[in-house]
Amino acid sequence: MVRRSTNINLITGGAGFLGSHLTDKLISIGEEVICLDNFFTGTKKNIQKWIGHPRFELIRHDVVEPIYLEVDRIWHLACPASPYHYLKDPIRTSRIIFCGTHNLLELAKRQNARFLFASSSEIYGESTTHPQVEDDNGSVCSIGKRSCYREGKRFAESLCFDYHRTFLTDIRIARIFNTYGPNMHPNDGRVVSNFIVQALTNQDITVYGNGDQTRSFCYIDDLISGIFKMMSSEEKFIGPVNLGNPVEFKIIDLAKTIIKLTNSKSNIVNKELPTDDPIRRKPNISLAKNFLDWEPSFNLEEGLKLTIDYFKSQIK
Repeated sequence: MVRRSTNINLITGGAGFLGSHLTDKLISIGEEVICLDNFFTGTKKNIQKWIGHPRFELIRHDVVEPIYLEVDRIWHLACPASPYHYLKDPIRTSRIIFCGTHNLLELAKRQNARFLFASSSEIYGESTTHPQVEDDNGSVCSIGKRSCYREGKRFAESLCFDYHRTFLTDIRIARIFNTYGPNMHPNDGRVVSNFIVQALTNQDITVYGNGDQTRSFCYIDDLISGIFKMMSSEEKFIGPVNLGNPVEFKIIDLAKTIIKLTNSKSNIVNKELPTDDPIRRKPNISLAKNFLDWEPSFNLEEGLKLTIDYFKSQIK
């Protein structure tokens, strides 16, 4: 039997923000990629350059339905990740997370494939610890508007561990904090893309509350490096592990920085803070440092300049 020198990688949500950058990474190092996407939030434009490449295959498919493929590694990224998208149809969001994760874990079990689940810092809710650490069980409202996503991710983590304990499925769980960069959708509702689009078009920049709430912003290249190290680790480190930038910024300071970098004439306007919006968000990345030898390298201004350049090319 001849062993292949490369892995067959299935990326769910492969035409989305994270998935398209992961595709770039894997193709660039000689791996094979099957991109699975229903184009609910992803777009062909993000992976257009790979269509026709001999190591790339695009399949239009919704993960709520089972799929049967031969694969070595499954990167389960499929899910609308911004409140703007996942709150449009919370029942659909729940099904994508619940049914999708079950279907992909079944595929991993059949194929004896390694499985990485893209979880989220949202599982912490209004965390009782700061910065957030992986052994914090979080404080999440199970009936709030965001619970379709928050409780969905919590359930999916539980299901991953059940498959690991029951079937010895080789799992990896990454809890992803706020990430930004090129290929973000201009209308995805996340704070970085919102502020940049508003600044470039000289619209008022909308800050909810007084802007003192905090976030930690990780540039996409750093995040892809982290999940790649997580999937590639042979140390049987399955997580969950926080992946994000531990430098904390106030939202009002992010808005001012983007106005400065874009030379915008935008004014900052304040609106009522939405319910369930976390006040502080910052990862403790000690586990990632110790087990993956990973930490972010891009500072906020570096990443924002690259992201602003991307959006300039998209806004006509």
